[in-house]
Amino acid sequence: MNESPDRTPLPRSFFDRPVLEVAPDLLGRTLVRTTEEGRIELRLTEVEAYAGEIDPGSHAFRGRTARNAVMFGPPGHVYVYFTYGMWHCLNLVCGPEGSASGVLLRAGEIVSGAEQARPRRRSARKDEELAKGPARLATALDVALSLNGEDACGDPDAPLTVLTGIPPAPSLVRSGPRTGVGGEGAPHPWRFWIEGDPTVSPYRAHTPRKRRLDSGRRSA
Repeated sequence: MNESPDRTPLPRSFFDRPVLEVAPDLLGRTLVRTTEEGRIELRLTEVEAYAGEIDPGSHAFRGRTARNAVMFGPPGHVYVYFTYGMWHCLNLVCGPEGSASGVLLRAGEIVSGAEQARPRRRSARKDEELAKGPARLATALDVALSLNGEDACGDPDAPLTVLTGIPPAPSLVRSGPRTGVGGEGAPHPWRFWIEGDPTVSPYRAHTPRKRRLDSGRRSA
């Protein structure tokens, strides 16, 4: 590919659309993470759409809480959550304010700043694995709850911004069920990825978590 990525920041109007329009349109865009160490740039290759209160797979399905409040705010903001007591996940809020929809950033290719990401992802055998999966992506980019609510459409020196990049050819965009989502939301084909890209994470169906019994009591 000889074409240079477009360095123009995506406007808020890009995110102020239905989530099923925004999600596939994020593929090929450039996510810029600015830290005290410098910048890391990542080309998005895999995302998932979550449609708020009409989506059983969404954190906002049962309404607004302290945890998901950012999802109900203006489009173009960052929603970060902590999961399984160990990992952060990075999302971009979209749709009109109050709609609570968002896009989970699942995977990407680090095109600049890999030297900053490698120490955070020592288990990665090669660079294409640095951000191969949502928790790995967040770890590689040094994402924490302190970024929750940040505006990704503001200052170009903000902690997170999204540039136009180079969207893939429509023939390369694939969709299918979301990874690890069970229940009524399981069959929704709302995971989008670039076909053949080595940074895309493998699909895994939902596996119910088993609860252990300890001395006759349920574990937390």
